[in-house]
Amino acid sequence: MAKVHSLSVKLRDTHGKRRVCRLRNTGIVPAVLYGHKQEPKSLSLKSEEIETVVRHGNHFVALTGDVSESAFIKQVQWNTWGSGILHVDFARVGAHEKVRVAVAVELRGEAPGTKEGGVVKHALHTLELECEASAVPEKIEVSINHLEFSQAIHIKDIGFPKGVMPLIDGETLVVSCAAPIEESEEEAGAAGGAEPEVIGRKKAEENEEDER
Repeated sequence: MAKVHSLSVKLRDTHGKRRVCRLRNTGIVPAVLYGHKQEPKSLSLKSEEIETVVRHGNHFVALTGDVSESAFIKQVQWNTWGSGILHVDFARVGAHEKVRVAVAVELRGEAPGTKEGGVVKHALHTLELECEASAVPEKIEVSINHLEFSQAIHIKDIGFPKGVMPLIDGETLVVSCAAPIEESEEEAGAAGGAEPEVIGRKKAEENEEDER
């Protein structure tokens, strides 16, 4: 069973965008706990604590303080730069309740095929899984120590922890070691002369709905 991390929370009576913004400026993150046909609860917790848990890939937590319940981190809203959490949605969940969650796929080791001129191509960076809430892995590690030139690793080749089921076809490519793609001179010239596309992005705060 994965380690259960505790988060100290307080009941929150601060609502509205301006008031919540002032709350965030003091290092506090607003949150909501819902689920199991119970009334939602507005909460708050220290930003440093929730950011540490989230960045380590933890999903199942024990809420302590004004609320004492086990919960699943359902959704996290980050600011525009991805440097701070704006809001968290917690869902009430039992330790053995089945959940679906996306986790990071990380490569470990060194592929022997690179010594033959191959390039490791990481095709799948996140993977959706189904398992008990308390058994959600922080990440899926894939060893490439035996990945030779012109070989590939697919979902079916990965050994998942007991009770963890990938929600994707077993033939899906995860990583391969192949010859580098050589760009022709014409393609390189065309790419170099193209005007860069600028995509506008509004600040998360501007799109944020009023806090519940």
